[in-house]
Amino acid sequence: MLDLPRKRFAHLPTPVEFMERLSDELGGPKLWIKRDDQTGLALGGNKTRKLEFLLAEAQAQEAGTLITAGAVQSNHCRQTAAAAARFGFDCILVLTGEPPQTFTGNILLDKLLGAELVWTSREQREKTLAQVFSECEQMGRHPYLIPYGGSNPIGAIAYTFALKELLDQGLIPEWIVFASSSGGTQAGLVVGSRLYGYEGGILGISVDEPAEVLRIRIADLACKTSELLGEEIIFLPEEITVNAEYLGDGYGIIGAPEIEAIKLFAQTEGLLLDPVYTGRAAAGMIDLIRQDFFDDVANVLFWHTGGTPALFADIYNHLGV
Repeated sequence: MLDLPRKRFAHLPTPVEFMERLSDELGGPKLWIKRDDQTGLALGGNKTRKLEFLLAEAQAQEAGTLITAGAVQSNHCRQTAAAAARFGFDCILVLTGEPPQTFTGNILLDKLLGAELVWTSREQREKTLAQVFSECEQMGRHPYLIPYGGSNPIGAIAYTFALKELLDQGLIPEWIVFASSSGGTQAGLVVGSRLYGYEGGILGISVDEPAEVLRIRIADLACKTSELLGEEIIFLPEEITVNAEYLGDGYGIIGAPEIEAIKLFAQTEGLLLDPVYTGRAAAGMIDLIRQDFFDDVANVLFWHTGGTPALFADIYNHLGV
């Protein structure tokens, strides 16, 4: 396996903890949590792992400005801004949506970390990214483009190694459950499962995409990730396990299932989920437990991908706490 350039700044390995009270409350399998909300870097999250590889490539290319895109409360953008600040890059974030009157949550942290914010619509995002990149080139700012969610083969590799990290910690759960969207985390995990002999289920709970769209995206990305590692493994869409039954009213729109999941994790385990990603994924896992999806399974691991700052955004004040 190739040894790729990597800047090691994430707080690894992240802890694995048994959720005793939540397990008792739901009455299903034993529930565990992998704490990638504790990777460091401006309140942590799963993108920090990916940025270890992406920033190494940016430095190898002598880049001066990191450019990436995300939603208004993007956790990926916040972690990219933090990495840029730590290693001396400029940072431009292309955010989809309207600038709020008051900066809260991740947007507040983006500004605090010194990022430049460019606002655009979802339809114009790719065009705006290309324009920003071109302008930076013309100004001699040496841009490096990080894809949405850090989800290209270089970023996904981080979760290939994260799967080995989990196995080295001694827990081999029958299922791993997590939020899936841009696909990099799941692609890396499925590559890791093949390389390191993990035979359990890897279940991505979609937060925004139809299942078939995600399966195709993840299978393609997993193939390219394995190729980058020198393995060239073929993954088919039907081999990727995705559940898209918990999309609610759409991306970033919190509903009763997410509210229940956030409160359950907080009030049984003292654990904080975010409304967009981990809250939706946990809501899906909770419902699947109640449906006996994990019947006769001993251990299920919820991989916490971070996102805590979104709890403090104005749009989520209706949590009812």
